[in-house]
Amino acid sequence: MIRIGVIGYGYWGPNLVRNLAANRQFEVVAVCDPREDCRDKARRSNARLRVHADAQELIDSADIDAVVIATPIATHFELASRALRAGKHVLVEKPLCTSAEEGEELVALAARSRLVLLVDHVYVFHNAVRKLREFNDTGAIGKLSYYDSLRINLGLFQPDVNVLWDLAPHDFSIMNYILEEEPEYIEATGYCHVNPVLPDIVYVTAHYTSHMIAHLNLSWMSPVKVRRVAVGGSKQMVVWDDLNLEERLKIYDSGIEFRPEKDRLAIVPSYRIGDVHSPRVPNSEALADVIEEFANVICGKQQSSVIDGAAGLRVVRMLEAAQTALDRNLGEIAKKRDVRS
Repeated sequence: MIRIGVIGYGYWGPNLVRNLAANRQFEVVAVCDPREDCRDKARRSNARLRVHADAQELIDSADIDAVVIATPIATHFELASRALRAGKHVLVEKPLCTSAEEGEELVALAARSRLVLLVDHVYVFHNAVRKLREFNDTGAIGKLSYYDSLRINLGLFQPDVNVLWDLAPHDFSIMNYILEEEPEYIEATGYCHVNPVLPDIVYVTAHYTSHMIAHLNLSWMSPVKVRRVAVGGSKQMVVWDDLNLEERLKIYDSGIEFRPEKDRLAIVPSYRIGDVHSPRVPNSEALADVIEEFANVICGKQQSSVIDGAAGLRVVRMLEAAQTALDRNLGEIAKKRDVRS
């Protein structure tokens, strides 16, 4: 039995505690949160839980083998490094940390200490994403040409992080899992409507050496919530609508074919419009699989994980590249406005 503590009992913490408690390999020993109302909520959920206000108290507890960190992004590095140095296995909420430099240190620290470091990139365990990976691995959809994501809603506005760092980790982790290829160039632009230093709408474009292109539309300013991804291949196209519980995946037997150059004077494509079908996607909670993966790696039932520290570090590097491009474009726009005024 792995004795575990959870740091952070706000938005995501209760879901983590619930799934940990449901897993036979874990015993949830303690919860920590600096906010009194969150500690009260934890006590009401389970009177046997030990509740802390100070994270260091939980980390130093001799009866805890592993720690889950579900706190603001800026605290991830400090808390994860403390836990690893205290000999605890760590599962940290996405993203891993705020910089590649921090991520490299955490990965190295976990390796030196022979401890498990995983990142809760929960969508990697989503059944629809597993299907997309299967389609790509088997060549069912052909050569990939694009990944197009619409991830928008009204709020939740984060006080310490912009919409890029809040929502893009989902798509970056999915893209890395499906493609097993990192982009060679990333562009980004956006705008700050509510907080003058935290963009709430961001558009990201990632270019790959395989000639695949990915585009992300990320927003906290939409009147409707949309979670939709379209993946285009030379044989088929797939649309994943995560809010459509009945038909999450739709496969379109459609595509574009180009005539050989010797047969044409201009690039004139021919279109193939075929059937549409929706395969069954089991409706299970991906977070339960994240928790199971964490336990299995700790217990040595599997030697590696698709959401290990190295995978989390790749996502952070992509976030940094996108943030650099975003800062550059926002700076150029600000300069032009200054000149006009």
